[in-house]
Amino acid sequence: MINKIKDNVFQFCFKQFGSCVYLIKLNKNILIDTGSKSNESELLDNLKELGLDASDINTVILTHTHYDHNGNIDLFDKAEVYDYENISDLDVPEFKIIKTPGHTEDSICILYKDILFSGDTIFHKGGRGRTDLAGGSEREILDSIKRLEKIDYNILCPGHDD
Repeated sequence: MINKIKDNVFQFCFKQFGSCVYLIKLNKNILIDTGSKSNESELLDNLKELGLDASDINTVILTHTHYDHNGNIDLFDKAEVYDYENISDLDVPEFKIIKTPGHTEDSICILYKDILFSGDTIFHKGGRGRTDLAGGSEREILDSIKRLEKIDYNILCPGHDD
């Protein structure tokens, strides 16, 4: 299912378990996360519905490296891929990257205008990512959430919808 967030921002949600995927159309096509492998055909169908295919994606940003967020990374072999390790190399001046460890050590959020793409750090209705998996930290996620509370945004785009 495709939800239009703004004229150039789209959310893809899937029937099978996986993260939401976001498409931002700037001077290039940017995906935030890629969903799980079980979302592959729906993801490709959603791109096709918007007149794109995998080769049209220029940049992929991973909010963290769990399988439900990076499962389709192999589809985007022409894209530059950014995660916690190389995110400082990302050249998209419209984006502010916020490192938010807690759910995982490598969690990041992306602020674009008044939209916060929060991965699994925070969800709607006060929800937040779990910290009981490898690399999770209750103290760190609480610190990350406090930092995010100071950010001015109007639209929250989490890694998982309700």
